[in-house]
Amino acid sequence: MEEEVVELLKKIAPEISVTLQDRYTILRNIYFNQPVGRRALSSIISWSERQLRTEVKRLEELGLLNIDKKGMVLTNTGEDIILGLEHFIYHMRGLNPIAHSIGQTFNCQCITIIPGNSDEDETVKMQLGKAAARYLKKSIKNGDVVSVTGGTTMAQIPQAMEKILGFQDVIVVPGRGGLGEKVEIESNTIAAELAKKLRAQYRLLYVPDNLSPETMESVINEPGIRDILKIVRRTNILLHGIGGAEEIGRRRGLSEREIKSIRKKGAVAEAFGYYFDKEGKVVHTTTSVGLSIKDLKNIRTVIAIAGGANKAPAIQAFLKYHNPTVFITDEGAARKLLELEGVEE
Repeated sequence: MEEEVVELLKKIAPEISVTLQDRYTILRNIYFNQPVGRRALSSIISWSERQLRTEVKRLEELGLLNIDKKGMVLTNTGEDIILGLEHFIYHMRGLNPIAHSIGQTFNCQCITIIPGNSDEDETVKMQLGKAAARYLKKSIKNGDVVSVTGGTTMAQIPQAMEKILGFQDVIVVPGRGGLGEKVEIESNTIAAELAKKLRAQYRLLYVPDNLSPETMESVINEPGIRDILKIVRRTNILLHGIGGAEEIGRRRGLSEREIKSIRKKGAVAEAFGYYFDKEGKVVHTTTSVGLSIKDLKNIRTVIAIAGGANKAPAIQAFLKYHNPTVFITDEGAARKLLELEGVEE
């Protein structure tokens, strides 16, 4: 029914659909950045201040936002509008058939597409985290081990997660060793913050990737590390990102010679220490502590999260190797993904 209403609206009043999407963009960006000034918001969404001023004034008149010295904030009605419009904008952007095509092409059970492109709009990345948090809440059971990987999108998941009660004996762990990067996007930090929201226990894994085989062997035989790895390998729910090969290679400390080597092999994606070419074939591996790509088939629920049109080649390569239970992406990546596959929308 919602799709039918959207199609009728597009035909009878196309200008309304444009206005609706513009105002939704404004409200969504205020929601994730509030309180925010008009000048800052115009920079965030790449609008002129004059254009933004007109729309903001109208939204204020409608009782959807308030403006004070600190900036703009949504009213309760404005926040309700944001939540109520999510599915409507989804259909207005024609994303349902795109989700269906991706599901068929890559044999994915469940596809969620967030309107927008996280390469251009940071709030889209926040909504990816929100969608992952929502699915996690539906999937988790008593006694589950939940594993998470690191990254900027993954860091949004605990931020979006509401504190919940009622689950017993849940443990949250990092799916892999650390990258030695910014602490806020490390898997250990994300695991600890997510555990707080779930009122769960957590265990941390302070072992960097890309150690020499001899050092790695010594480290994983330490009693404390060995005990944590036993828990990690009992993972029931995994939330993980998908990275571009060169980007992740550099983050994991590969030398320029190694980067050149994986590029020559055609690597476009990385996950769990494995590098894939565009056909989904493994062309390079690195030493890693924690879950392996081969462990995915034994995990009850695998939730892959990645967005941005620039990530589409990496997403394409990974999905050709593995079909996650749930794939959460954004419109920019989804449209580019079908384009790379030569599938018409």
